[in-house]
Amino acid sequence: MVSLLITCKNMINRLDVYREVIDQNGIEFYCPEFDQVMSEEELIELVPQYDVWVIGDDPCTRKVLEAGIAGNLKFAVKWGIGTDNVDFDACRDLNFPIPNTPGMFNEEVSNVALGYLLTLAHNLVWIDQESRKGVWYKPLGTSLEGKKAAVIGFGNIGRSLVRKLLSLKMDVWAYDPGFRQENGKILCNYNENLIVDPELHKARLDNDLNSVLSNADAVLLVCALTESSHHLINKSTLSLVNDGCFLVNVARGKVVKQDDLAEALKSGKVGSAALDVFEEEPLDSTSELYNLKCIFGAHNSSNTKEGVDRTSFDVLNKIITFFDNKL
Repeated sequence: MVSLLITCKNMINRLDVYREVIDQNGIEFYCPEFDQVMSEEELIELVPQYDVWVIGDDPCTRKVLEAGIAGNLKFAVKWGIGTDNVDFDACRDLNFPIPNTPGMFNEEVSNVALGYLLTLAHNLVWIDQESRKGVWYKPLGTSLEGKKAAVIGFGNIGRSLVRKLLSLKMDVWAYDPGFRQENGKILCNYNENLIVDPELHKARLDNDLNSVLSNADAVLLVCALTESSHHLINKSTLSLVNDGCFLVNVARGKVVKQDDLAEALKSGKVGSAALDVFEEEPLDSTSELYNLKCIFGAHNSSNTKEGVDRTSFDVLNKIITFFDNKL
C-alpha cells in the first residue's frame, strides 16, 4: 500500500472522479483541511508520514524536502504548470527530482486572458455593475483590431494566446528569452525539436522588452515567475506603454509590482487591469487596487473540470510509473 498526501485543492475537489484509479492501484490517500496553502511548519510535520506528495501551491522548501526524505517520502509531483513554489536547488542537492505537468492548460488559461482583454476593452464588468443599479451605462469602448498587443511569455500558453490575438487582427509582439526570430521564423532556444506553428510567425518576437512594451495598447502576462521576471512590470516598464493601456495578468502575481501598477492606474497610464493573480494571495482587503479600475480573479484561470481531470490523471500516471506499475 502506497500512502499519498494531496495538498492541491483542484485535485481534492474532484477526487471522486479518480477514486477508481486510486483504489485499483492500492493507493491510500489523505487530504488535509486548509484554506489557501499549507504552511512550511504544517508540511514539515505532515510530508514525512507519506510515500508520495502531490504538491499544490504550497511552499516546497528545502526544510520540507529534507524532513520528507528523512521520513517516508519517496516521490513528489507538482500538480500543474507553475513551479515557482518548488526549491529546485534543494531538489538537485538532495537528488530528489520533482516533475510537474506542463502543457495541461494552454487553451484554458489563454481563453481567460483573452476574455479579460475583451472585458476591459468593452467595459463589460462596469456596464454590468451599473445595469444592476438600474443605470443605463454606455461607456465608450476600444476596438482591438490593429492595436498593439504585448505578450510576455511565449511558452505553451503564450503561443495559444498569440494565435487568438492574431485572429482578432491585432499587431502582436511577444517577449520570451527562450525564443528567437530568424528569417521570419520563430525558433526555440532550449528545444530544437519544438516547431512553432507557421501561423504564429506573423507575430513579432523581440528579446528587447522595451521594444515589445513600447507603444503597447495591451500587455498580457503569461510567463513563468523566475528571478528575471520578478517585478518585470514596474514603474519603468509601464512608462513605455501607450496611455490607457490594458494590462492582463494570468501568470504569477509577483511578475507585477502592484504598487507601481496602482500608480499607473491612478495616472491613466494604464486604463484598466485584470488580475487573476496577486503578489500575496488572496489580495489584502486594504489594497488600493479595490478602488481603481481593476477586475479580479482568484488564481483560477486553469480551473475547468476537463483541465483538472487531465492534470490529475497525468499526476496519477506519474506516480504509478514511478512505482513501476506495482502499486
